[in-house]
Amino acid sequence: MNLTGLDQLWVYLSGNPLVSLLATLVAFYLATHLHRLAGHSTFAHPVLVAIALLIGFLLLTGIDYASYFEGAQFIHFLLGPATVALAIPLFDHRERVRRMLVPILVACLAGIVTAVSSTLGIALLMGAQPEVLLSLAPRSVTSPIAMGIAEQIGGIPSLAAALVLLTGSIGCTLGPWIFRWLRIEDPSVKGFTMGLAAHGFGTAYCFASVGAMAGAFAGLAMGLTGMLTAFVLPAIVALFGV
Repeated sequence: MNLTGLDQLWVYLSGNPLVSLLATLVAFYLATHLHRLAGHSTFAHPVLVAIALLIGFLLLTGIDYASYFEGAQFIHFLLGPATVALAIPLFDHRERVRRMLVPILVACLAGIVTAVSSTLGIALLMGAQPEVLLSLAPRSVTSPIAMGIAEQIGGIPSLAAALVLLTGSIGCTLGPWIFRWLRIEDPSVKGFTMGLAAHGFGTAYCFASVGAMAGAFAGLAMGLTGMLTAFVLPAIVALFGV
């Protein structure tokens, strides 16, 4: 096949939605192997590495993001069911959750107010634009919820999603160190803290490295934080005059 034939083949394939889906799956497969080779370092998290690989792929091939997302939107759709599925392990620990309901709600609200207020305060002092501020505000909830909140309050959904990933990776890096420093051993406390501060990244870390109970409480914190943030965040944003 000559070069003209290859060019025509690529033009045909680049317009096929399956190419985007295949590229996403291959990028994540390679990213998991790189993560393993890096000794499971948080800075080489598969999600971050996969994003970098996909950005490189789109730049090299000239495929615009809208075309890519059209083909890969099935994976985006699965974010919702995957988040809801976290309720399954939580069901096994429902009695413990019932006993700790008041501390859980207080901790969740305190975490939301602290995260949003500190973020907006620092960003305002540094002169961030309103759109950036409104994209920063929901950075402590999981990606699909953060994107929805950012869109509703006037932020940039794609920027909000990127900030969520950055927050999650930093949370997974600092969280274990803080637990050791404070001598926290309770898996439910570890899990809830990681889910609250590092959402999906923290939940995945807890399931993989701490245990099922920690993962269940991380999933609870992630879901509860997302739900409460949708109600609390607009009021906090209004207080800051954004």
